[in-house]
Amino acid sequence: MTTPAGPTERRVPEAVHRRRWAILGVLMLSLLIVVLDNSILNVAIKTISTPAPTGLGATQSELEWAINSYTLVFAGLLFTAGLLGDRLGRKKMLLAGLAVFGIGSALAAESGSPVQLIAFRAVMGLGAAFVMPATLAVLMNVFERDEQPKAIGVWAGGVGIAIAIGPITGGVLLDHFWWGSVFLINVPIVIIALGLMVWLVPDSRDPNPGRVDPIGVVLSVIGLVLLVYGIIKGGQLADFTDPQVLATIAAGLAVLAAFVVFEKRSDHPSVDVTYFKNKVFSAAIAAIALVFFALMGVTFFSVFYTQSVRGYSPLQTGLLMLPLAAAQMIFAPRARLVVDRFGNKATTTAGLVVLAAMLAAFATLDADTPIWLLEVIFFLMGAGMAHVMTPTSVVIMQALPREKAGSASALSNTFRQVGGALGIAILGSVLSTTYRDGIEDQLSQLPPAVRHTAGESIEATLGVAAKLGPNGKALIAPANDAFLHAMHLTALCGAGVAVVGAVIVALFLPGRTPAPQEGQEETELATADH
Repeated sequence: MTTPAGPTERRVPEAVHRRRWAILGVLMLSLLIVVLDNSILNVAIKTISTPAPTGLGATQSELEWAINSYTLVFAGLLFTAGLLGDRLGRKKMLLAGLAVFGIGSALAAESGSPVQLIAFRAVMGLGAAFVMPATLAVLMNVFERDEQPKAIGVWAGGVGIAIAIGPITGGVLLDHFWWGSVFLINVPIVIIALGLMVWLVPDSRDPNPGRVDPIGVVLSVIGLVLLVYGIIKGGQLADFTDPQVLATIAAGLAVLAAFVVFEKRSDHPSVDVTYFKNKVFSAAIAAIALVFFALMGVTFFSVFYTQSVRGYSPLQTGLLMLPLAAAQMIFAPRARLVVDRFGNKATTTAGLVVLAAMLAAFATLDADTPIWLLEVIFFLMGAGMAHVMTPTSVVIMQALPREKAGSASALSNTFRQVGGALGIAILGSVLSTTYRDGIEDQLSQLPPAVRHTAGESIEATLGVAAKLGPNGKALIAPANDAFLHAMHLTALCGAGVAVVGAVIVALFLPGRTPAPQEGQEETELATADH
């Protein structure tokens, strides 16, 4: 006699089902440190750029690489990490990823130079690439279908919390300890997470895993690194027509073109480029990439504005960024209600228009602007982003067949990371180029060797001014003025990018969604990892 299928039939073993919420807690702890690390670093970049012994004396381009080395490795290996987890076991990948992340964090904390920091951040990115996809895959295997939406909602909320507490944690650490503490804090959390994971989390794997695509992975990573290196080098030299810069950017684009051709012909591609024939899918992916392009670039320069120009401490800077995270936490879960009322196209376009307006508002900030205006700008930016991220994530999942939900999710994450990396590289380069042009005349009396270094960033100029003693005080006001002009121009470039995103989604995204159809709850479930 067979047991009839019904609501009582469980595919999750009873022992696992009983400890499912504890397992979710461990998964969130793993995810927390990966997300936390990037938001902590945003507050620490000004301290790291300060000359030794306070920091490492990192230049603007070295700071960009410290952020992007992590992001590029993370984005480049996301697909491979997911496939290896499916093939070898997700728990094994989680444990290995966390261990590598912890080792990278300990090494980064003890870095003796910006080059070492960049290398160890890449090691951290390698670990994080194996943690991020595995957390959601394990979650899907320990919760029954009826509880999965709730569990994913809690999981996604963890990301919002990490974005909020990261800058504050970084600020507290920098107020009391040396700059390396923002990385060392990861190590005890990793040790606790590893112990709990060995004890609580069951292993799982895909019975029919896909094949790994090593050539595609190598081509994508090399192409992205060359492209971003060329952009950052152009900003460092303040000359994008330099042959070395043009050659590097061209080589990066050529390798990425080869990657697309290879993926088209491969029978087991890392990225199925045929997905991009779907205009709705492509528009939604482009919107996500452009949002993160603008956001990461703005976060990068706003830290220098609050700390270098306005004189706030790292902790105060972290607290000033709270409205951005708070707005995302408030509006992201409710954005679906707006979509139900007005449709994807109207909601996402409005979100991008708000984001563009707030980026443009940065061009009105001066050294004595009331700080509450910055808080309003941050809050509205967060609200605008929430109304872009949630609808576009839904659209990405619904544009492809349900069985491709994993690929769609990985693509969304990858473009988010790459958009952020290019935002820091391009907007950071605009910032440093404009700043150098603005301060050059003021540095003409300095020795040539010092002059080039002093012109790289406002922190470099202020560092040289401090060494010159009373004679250096004359550099402070021109440095602030040159930075504000550079920030205004960079903010307007970011606003232009957001406007392009608004035009793309207005043209290609669907309007109001039809009534729910059978099986749609599965699609919505797949969406919630965003």
